[in-house]
Amino acid sequence: MLRGGAGLGGEGEYDVRYAWRATGILVTLTLVVMYTEGMLVPSLPTIQDQMGISAADASWILSIYILMGTLSSAIMGKLGDLYGKKRMLLTTMVIYTVGAFITGFSVNYPMLLVGRALQGVGMAMMPLAFALVREEFPPRMVPQVQGLISAMFGVGMAVSLPLGAYVSQTMGWQATYHTVYPFIVLEDLMVYLYIRESRVRNPQPIDWVGLFLLTVSLSSGLIALTEAPTYGWSDPMVISLLVLFVLSFGVFILYETTERYPLVPVNLLGNRNVLASNIGVALAGFALFLMAQAVTYLFESPQPLGYGLDILSTGVMMIPMALVQMVVAPIAGRVITRIGAKILAIIGSSIAIIGLVMLTLLSFSGLPLIILSMSVLAAGVSMVNVSVINILVFSVGRRNMALATGLNSVFRNIGSAWGPAVAGTLMSMYQAPLIVSLNPIYWVELPSHFAYQLMFILTAVLYVFAIMIIVTLSQEIFVRGEIRVRAYE
Repeated sequence: MLRGGAGLGGEGEYDVRYAWRATGILVTLTLVVMYTEGMLVPSLPTIQDQMGISAADASWILSIYILMGTLSSAIMGKLGDLYGKKRMLLTTMVIYTVGAFITGFSVNYPMLLVGRALQGVGMAMMPLAFALVREEFPPRMVPQVQGLISAMFGVGMAVSLPLGAYVSQTMGWQATYHTVYPFIVLEDLMVYLYIRESRVRNPQPIDWVGLFLLTVSLSSGLIALTEAPTYGWSDPMVISLLVLFVLSFGVFILYETTERYPLVPVNLLGNRNVLASNIGVALAGFALFLMAQAVTYLFESPQPLGYGLDILSTGVMMIPMALVQMVVAPIAGRVITRIGAKILAIIGSSIAIIGLVMLTLLSFSGLPLIILSMSVLAAGVSMVNVSVINILVFSVGRRNMALATGLNSVFRNIGSAWGPAVAGTLMSMYQAPLIVSLNPIYWVELPSHFAYQLMFILTAVLYVFAIMIIVTLSQEIFVRGEIRVRAYE
């Protein structure tokens, strides 16, 4: 279907009053989820001590969430196109609610992992919500709503990081979950009562073989990335998992080209805008999670290899970065139709590069300069996120909308998984000794200055690559306030 010359101002078949009402529900849904997830991060050292687990075990509290979320985003997107996006959105929300209750009342490590895995299934909420916005909202509203939803990522983190650290230190880490239960249940009820079911269906049988191959590929790859910093990239288990990831993904792609009703349509994979947006969002996730891990170690490592801050102070230092996301994302959603999504993506990537170069040069020049550098990076990443999601949803037909947004979340999660893995590897490779006792002499090995600088400059190079991809692959979707792109059904 060719969408050419379609102005953004026409409302036609859309119910504008419903769209604004639904916007409030979907925006607060994003806020509640990000608030819940952000509150857990400062509690990880406490959970590790209370449950008597290793640092490697503690990393799985986040990794299993990413793993299940990646698989869920791919599967639920297809099911949303098949059975209805609201139905699958509500299903994932209920699963997330059950998982949050299990996590908050966990008494041992296995129970905690079960809860986190169920919460990960709920990660498919975001792509389903994005798909509903594109399908049911007037086109002129879509960029603004996408910007508001993206802004809630920053608001949720801005509130949850310091508050989560405070609640964890004063009332215990389980209390961080108990405080959000009423809001999670309320969101479930609001979506059930007030969100309308999508009108477009794609009645194709489920590609179970493709689903199995994709599950094997994503699982092996993410497990390898999670375990590599602990066991080393040369460990036989890690190498075997990476080989399995590459082989199974290759077989998956080959199989999908022969399947009549593939899990991921070939024409969708061949859409230049879909490819560009997926690469862009993967790089954005990589940069954000690599930076989060790097600056956490930088803030909490003892001087002179860090700044010697406690957990609560570290959370407070993250607030400006989150606030920048909160402000920049909705502004980007408003201006994107005037300047174009492609131009906004290039501007955002360029600003992200500036922020990363600043971090490379100013990491040990004082906290104010680090916070400034992080804020510049956050502004650029926010612009990239808003631009690529709009490039995606205006380049895909309604029949495959949930599948496309789910696939986009898969790429985001893969990038998010690579970020901490690469950060952990580089911090393990480049360390410096720090004497902590003179009688007797005792020292520890911590990440060196060069490790942080290498991480930041590596991410800057990747954003240069992102600009090249956007320039060469993507097609502009907004020209003088009109949609000008071919949408693949």
